[in-house]
Amino acid sequence: MKSSSNHSQQPVAASPSAIDVVVREVGLRDGLQLVPYTVSTEVKLAWLRAEAAAGVSHFEVSSFVSKRVMPQFADAEIVAAEAIKMPQLNAGALALNGRGAERAIEAGVHTLIYVISASQTHSGGNAGRDTDQALGEFRQIMARVRELPSNERPQVLAGVATAFGCTLEGRIEPTRVRELMSAMAEEGPDTMALADTVGYAHPSQVRQLCQQVMADIGSLPLGVHLHDTRGLGLANAYAALEAGVTAFDSALGGLGGCPFAPGASGNIATEDLVHMLEAEGLRTGVDLDRLLEVRRQLPEWLPDVELRGALALAGPPDWSPAQRPASA
Repeated sequence: MKSSSNHSQQPVAASPSAIDVVVREVGLRDGLQLVPYTVSTEVKLAWLRAEAAAGVSHFEVSSFVSKRVMPQFADAEIVAAEAIKMPQLNAGALALNGRGAERAIEAGVHTLIYVISASQTHSGGNAGRDTDQALGEFRQIMARVRELPSNERPQVLAGVATAFGCTLEGRIEPTRVRELMSAMAEEGPDTMALADTVGYAHPSQVRQLCQQVMADIGSLPLGVHLHDTRGLGLANAYAALEAGVTAFDSALGGLGGCPFAPGASGNIATEDLVHMLEAEGLRTGVDLDRLLEVRRQLPEWLPDVELRGALALAGPPDWSPAQRPASA
């Protein structure tokens, strides 16, 4: 199979000197999973272009899953084709199996995202296979990626979902999560992530598991995907930051949730996350005022969809990041 994309010209979102922390917008994928109607391709692309213009450079633009099961993402190839044309934008997409991975590679996405659930029950509902089978499929996908010429090879982001707990199974043993992360790391992905799929995590738990996993996987960069279901999303993000994590997923307006995990709702709101990071003196590369302008368009683009987030209600403080108050 020959990909029509050219990964040798893959956009790089920003040089390491330009930003300190990567904020990856997942609203176009995770954020749309629970929307009860199909959002038009035109709206998705308008959202993508507007938020990219505000300085967000990493996006999860779609999911290469069954069009019958998830009609929301039947236009995955179209959205991906437009996203990869945008300069200085890293377009990623989720694949749950080998077929989805092939579609993502063909579409030319910059980052192929594959996630294994630490919860056997959630894995069965979300991916149609148990955790060990999903790990075996990941190994096959990585072998396929390694076969590709360098100019057709996407980066691979490997993650573990329900890493901090599961509404279907309850507690997830940290040793299980660490074993899965280590097994995936051995296959040579470019980056890795821990996901609090159902919003069970609390700060000390996040800090400890991130530290443990980072020690396990060595130099591989680690990110987090945190939900704000129980109001601890930003606190957990700060705990991950303290542990040394420098990549965070979020969704504009706090959208999101997993249809196969009862009670899962709401990613960290991108605008709130950017505000916190910038207030702490970290460069995200995002213009917060322009991002809030995009946030104000969401009700028009997604009518009758519940939106969350504090900054959209209260507004930013009357100081810019460059004028932030000194720490007490």
